Amino acid sequence: MKTDEALYHLFLHSKPAELLIRVKEGDGKKYASVLAKEVDCTYSHCVRIIQEMQLMKLIEFRKEGRIKVVKLTKYGQDVAVALENLVRVFNRS
Repeated sequence: MKTDEALYHLFLHSKPAELLIRVKEGDGKKYASVLAKEVDCTYSHCVRIIQEMQLMKLIEFRKEGRIKVVKLTKYGQDVAVALENLVRVFNRS
C-alpha cells in the first residue's frame, strides 16, 4: 500500500468517505444501487452506510416515483468538500 493510501485508510474508512464524495459528484443526488456499484460494495452495506449518514443529517432520501434518491444536505455538502480537500492533501505527499 502506498503511503498516501495508508494515510487515507488510517484517517478515513474508505467506503463511507467515498460514498459521500460520489453523491457530491453526482450533482448532489444519486440512487443507492448506483452508489453501491461505484464504491464497490453490496447494496445492503451501502444502504446501511446511507442510513447512518441520514441519522447524522449528512444526506436525505427523496422519493422519485418508485425509486429513492440519495441527496446531500447542506451539512453533507460541507463535509464532502472537506473530505475531498483532505484526500487532495494526502495525494500531494
